[in-house]
Amino acid sequence: MLLFTHIGYMKVLIVCSINQGRIAPFISDQVENLRNEGVEIEFYTISERGLSGYWKSRKGLLLKINDFQPNLIHAHYGLSGLMANLQRKVPVVTTYHGSDINNVKILYLSKISMLLSRYNIFVSQRNIDKAHPKRNYSLISCGVDTELFKLLDKSTCRQLSGFSETEKLALFSSIFDNRVKNPRLAQDAVKLLPDVKLIELKGCTREQVCQLLNTVDVTLMTSFTEGSPQIIKEAMACGCPIVSVDVGDVKEIIGNTEGCFICLPDKEEVAMALSKAIEYGKRTEGRYRILNFDNRIVAGKILAIYRKILAG
Repeated sequence: MLLFTHIGYMKVLIVCSINQGRIAPFISDQVENLRNEGVEIEFYTISERGLSGYWKSRKGLLLKINDFQPNLIHAHYGLSGLMANLQRKVPVVTTYHGSDINNVKILYLSKISMLLSRYNIFVSQRNIDKAHPKRNYSLISCGVDTELFKLLDKSTCRQLSGFSETEKLALFSSIFDNRVKNPRLAQDAVKLLPDVKLIELKGCTREQVCQLLNTVDVTLMTSFTEGSPQIIKEAMACGCPIVSVDVGDVKEIIGNTEGCFICLPDKEEVAMALSKAIEYGKRTEGRYRILNFDNRIVAGKILAIYRKILAG
C-alpha cells in the first residue's frame, strides 16, 4: 500500500455501477476535476444488477485493489459503498445520490454502508434528513460543468434543433419510459396547454443537452423522488426557466430565481407554472446562482475530505 505523503499524492479507486453502458456524467466529471488536482484515479465498475450482481463483483474488486493499491476508495451509491466495505484494509468514502436513500429497501443497505464507511457524502439535505447519519458526513451536491453548460443564442439553437421561432417548447427532465420521473404528470399537464410541445430528453450527447436547454422555453421536472438532479443545475447554468415539483434539493438550488417555479404534483398546478415560465420569455439569472456548484469547487471540497482521512 502506497503511503500518503505530506505533498498530497494519493491514489483513489472509484467504485460505481455502469448506468446504461456508461459511467454517469456527474461521476466522470467529478473524477476529471479531481485528476486535475493531481489525484491518480482508476475505476472499478459494476455491470451486474441486484444484490447478487454486486456480490459477484466482489472478487473482481479485491483483485483490482490488489493491483492498483489505492490509498482510498470512493464508492458512488449505497450498494457500491456496501460492497467496497466488505474489505477493511482501504478506507472508503461513499456518496449517496438519492435513489439509494429514497428507496426504503435500499436505504436499509445504505445505512449499513454508512456505518462501515470512513466518511459519507450526501447530495441533498433531504437525503440527510431521511438517512439520519450519525457521524463523519457532509452535504456536497454533485457539481456542474459551467464551461460546457452556458448561455447560447436561442435562435441559433432552434435552427440547429429543427424548431421554429414561434413554437412553445418544454423539455422533460428524462425519458418518458422512466417511471420514477413521473412522465404521466408532465404529459397530462402539457395536454392542458395545447400550444406547448413536450420534448423527451433521450439519446442526447451532453453538448446536445446544452443545445436543447438553450432551445426550449422551460425545463420541466415532475419526478416522484430525486437526490440532486443534474438537469436542474444544468438548466440553471444555461439560464433556462424551470418548473419542478418539490423533490430532492431543487427548491434549494433554484432559490428565488425569477422565472423558476416550484409547484404541487398536480396537473393543473404544473400547467399553470408552465404558462408562467413560458410567459417569462427570457433567460433567467440562474447561472450566477449555480456558479457555487462549479465542478472545480466541488472537487476541492472532496479533495479536502480525502486529505483529512489519509492524514489520520
